[in-house]
Order: sequence, then structure tokens, then C-alpha cells
Amino acid sequence: MPREAGVLLHLSSLPSSCGIGDLGPGAYRFVEFLARSGMTLWQILPFCPTEEGRGNSPYSASSAFAGNPLFISLDFLVSMGLLETCDILSPVPFREDRVEYGKVTAWKNAVLSRAFEAALRSSRLMGEVAGFHKAQRHWLEDYALFSVLKRTYSGQPWTSWPESLRKRDPAALAKARKELWRSVEEEIFRQYLFFRQWGALKSFCRGKGIDLLGDLPIYVDHDSADVWAHQNLFDLDGEGHPNSVAGVPPDYFSETGQRWGNPLFRWGEKREELFSWWEARVAHLLCCCDRIRFDHFRGFFAFWSIPGTEPTAVRGTWRAGPGESLFLVLRERFGRLPFVAEDLGVITEDVRRGMERLGLPGMRVLLFAFAGFDAENPYLPHNHDRKTVVYSGTHDNNTALGWFDREATPEEREALSDYLGFPLGRDAVAAVFLRMALSSVAETAILPMQDILGLGREARMNRPGTVSGNWEWRVQGEHLSLPVSERLRRFLQLYGRVRR
Repeated sequence: MPREAGVLLHLSSLPSSCGIGDLGPGAYRFVEFLARSGMTLWQILPFCPTEEGRGNSPYSASSAFAGNPLFISLDFLVSMGLLETCDILSPVPFREDRVEYGKVTAWKNAVLSRAFEAALRSSRLMGEVAGFHKAQRHWLEDYALFSVLKRTYSGQPWTSWPESLRKRDPAALAKARKELWRSVEEEIFRQYLFFRQWGALKSFCRGKGIDLLGDLPIYVDHDSADVWAHQNLFDLDGEGHPNSVAGVPPDYFSETGQRWGNPLFRWGEKREELFSWWEARVAHLLCCCDRIRFDHFRGFFAFWSIPGTEPTAVRGTWRAGPGESLFLVLRERFGRLPFVAEDLGVITEDVRRGMERLGLPGMRVLLFAFAGFDAENPYLPHNHDRKTVVYSGTHDNNTALGWFDREATPEEREALSDYLGFPLGRDAVAAVFLRMALSSVAETAILPMQDILGLGREARMNRPGTVSGNWEWRVQGEHLSLPVSERLRRFLQLYGRVRR
């Protein structure tokens, strides 16, 4: 592989006049910015539906397959004749620098409902929706009904619904679909719009030489269409509650570990069915993206199982996952594995051997390189290898400048200056981390947009362990200017990463 570079930016962070980034003109301007800068890769976060009650996290979604309707471009619905220009002018102005999820969700849902009413008058368009429905039936029908039932029962989790629906009695499901058909059809229509716009954007990316790197969380949320529709694949009790949940054990960073709360897969009893479900999930994302980052890759080899009644992750046990066998099945299906393995943290030797045999690159994050300085730290640039994806930071980290200002100890700042060979002032921090990433021997370098812009902690995307104030930062129009892309292109040329 030639040396390459890309940018990490979530869809919600794109510029837009509708309060949140979407698949409209701002996304196309960003792709043009990438191409102009010499980039070949755009890494996104999961694009599935989120809820404000779950902190709007793309890693806590109500479906592993559906697209987030908030990302549907209203501008393009005007061009389709489904809305008037006046329909997409919010009576309450939105902030341009942050996503205000509550305000945006209420307003945008109402506008999308108006678009659905207009679509019902077009037999041609509804015919296209029917074709989409047929092609995506394996996940779409359950997701659409799940979403409508959630609203019907005031947002309660599916384990609180009437028993006949909770346990998916066929007669009860048929009755609900008949009674709620209009709302179900609207959910299907929204998914049609999302994937129609996504397909157009992906085609534009291809024309500009930009690959899309998608993100695949290993677990799904308990209160999701996937768990409700496939209860037999997850470790649940007779009422649908998790017998065991996912997390990681206590470590240096947390005395009680991390209890994520996702239900665990029944790898031992439902191996073949789970392999088929994973094949479908990967195939779906590969239709949307060119490559996939597998989050928490270690969990496929061994995972921390916490009893569902435990409040922390302390009383867990390690259990075996499918290991390489799942990925060999995927290789047989897809012919190649265009994957990146998220291998951050403590990684055991069996995982490393598996990655090597499968030919999967791992990740190196520069913000992890200077804690308790050790020349053998694998995140230091001189310890990288070619089969690696290097990042200055990820969506879970502070920005490089934010880390330097607020998190780095005096010893870590001194270690960084010693490593560079000169005293480092805060004004140069972001540029130094960009240069370290781009100069690495790693074939791929990915830079968060916030570090490209030299922003501080105010631009941080997520603070793990917190549920408010995350996933809100947004790009401003001037951030995609010609001077910014020209400066970035010079960096890429200097380190042999500019697109040909």
C-alpha cells in the first residue's frame, strides 16, 4: 500500500444550516476539502440512530443497520420537490458551532413528516421506497416496527412492553403492523431517504478518490431493534433482561473497571447463526463504506463477562470469543478483509497473532505515547511499523492542544520536548502532533479535524464515562477554506502522503 492520510470527522460535525451535520451540501464541500488537501480517506463514526436519553452516543444506537434520520439533508428534499424552501427555515435559530440535539430532533422530525406526506402523493417515489423495503427487509421491518412501538409506549425499553410484543408473538406483531402501518411506512421512508443520500455521497467520494472508513462497534445496545428481533442470539433471561453484560475489568485507570451494559453474544450455543448475522452486518456496512474499523477487536478473542445484576465490572470473568474463525468466514464471503483492528489498551498475544495471520493493521495513538515516558512505548513514532494506522488522537481523546493544556503533567510535557529536541510552546502543539503522525512509517495516518485546526478542549468530541455535552462539536464554514487545505497539503507532500 502507498502511504496515505485521512481525516476523522463524524457526520454530525459537518457544516449545515439545519442544526446538525448531514448528507447535504456541507458533506460535499468537506469531500472537496479532502481531495484538495491530498487526502484519500475519510473516517466516520457509526451513523446509526441515537437518542438523547443515551447521551446521543453513536456507540449506543437503536439499530446496527439503520441510518440516523437526523443526517438526512433537508436541502436535497427541497430539490426532490418534497419540501419548500420555507419548510427548512427553522423558526428558532440553531447554533453553528454545537449540535443542540433536543431542539434539532423535535424540529427535524416534524419537517421529515411533512416530506413523507408529500411523498405519499408520488406513486413513482413510493414505488422506489417499496423496492428499497424489499431489498432491506432482513433488518428494515423489525427496525421500523421497533421504532414506532418505542414511541407508542412512551420510550420505554422493549422489556417493558406487553408480553405478546416483548416475546414477539406472530399474531401480536401482525396486529401492530396493521394498526401502525402509516407510522411504520414513514420510518421505512426515512431509511430510504438516508441510504439514497448516502449512496450519492459515496459515489461522489469515489469520484474524488476518497475512501470511506466506517466504524463497527462490537456490541449492540440492549434496547435496540437487533436484540428485540434476535433475542436467541444474546445472553438474556426469560423476560429479556441480560444475564451477563459487556465491559472491561479494573485496571490502572479505573478501580472498578468499565461496565458498558451491552448484552453478550451466545457464541458457544449460537455460533452459526451469529456468524450469519455478522456476515449480514459487515456486508451492509461494506455497501456504505470502503473499509471498516472494528471497535474493541480484543473482544472477538476473549471478552469480560459481568453478571447482569452487578453494578460494576469488578466481578467479571474472561470468556472465549470466536477468534479468527469469524474473520475467516468473512474472508471467504468477501474475498479480502479491508479492516482496521482497534487494538488499544492491554492486548494479549493471541490477539496479536490473530491480527498478523489475518493481515489486519492495528492503531497507534500519539496522545498515549508520553505517559510515564518509556522508550519502548509502542505508541511512540520510532516504534511504529508499516502495517499500522497512526492517529494523533481519537474521538475519545482530548484534542492535542487540549491534552497539552489540561491533561499533560509537567513531566509529560518535558518528555515531549525532550523527544522533539526543543522546548515546545502551546502554539506549536497541534502542528507537532500532525507532523509526528504524518512522518510515521505507518502506511496510514488519520488526523482528527480538531487537530488540523489547532483547537483546544472546547472542541473535544467525547469524554468517556460522561453522558452530557458529548458529540456536539461542529466544523464552521471557514474551517474548510483554501488556506487550511493548502497548508495541510504541504504537510502531506513533505511526508510522502499526498494523493497521486
